[in-house]
Amino acid sequence: MAIREILIIGDPILTRKAEPVDRVDEDIVRLAEDMVETVHAAPGLGLAAPQVGVGKRLIVVDLSVGERKDDLIVLVNPEVVTKEGEVICEEGCLSVPEIREKVARPCRVIVHGLDLKGERVEVEGEDLLARVLCHEADHLDGILFIEKLSALKRRLIKKKFKKNAASGKKA
Repeated sequence: MAIREILIIGDPILTRKAEPVDRVDEDIVRLAEDMVETVHAAPGLGLAAPQVGVGKRLIVVDLSVGERKDDLIVLVNPEVVTKEGEVICEEGCLSVPEIREKVARPCRVIVHGLDLKGERVEVEGEDLLARVLCHEADHLDGILFIEKLSALKRRLIKKKFKKNAASGKKA
């Protein structure tokens, strides 16, 4: 396993739609293991493959940040099939460091996908888990959470990161 670099806003892979995973093989399992190690080291609650430079539909979610093994969710080709309710809460992103903004997300979701054995699974998430599942699924469609903000806030955030990139700063 290895900790991978997390890409920051401005990297074009973060705005591209990720490709479906054709089959769960050693490479996908290794990528998932690296992503788990990376998200725990960050620390964060979730990570999508495009955030580590891989344009594949794979997410990892762990609300315990490595504290409880049973909390780890790895989904290949996840698809949010049911959304219920809406709640507005503060949200952040490892690819948009030091920025936290209020974003509307569903209160409850059902997500279908594959596990690392290639078997179909269904994950039901409420509250924070629903939020993180939707956030990571958005990454697979090239959507950063700041796209859900007003145009003015979005422009200001992008301008800050563009300026920092030009000066060599991370955030």
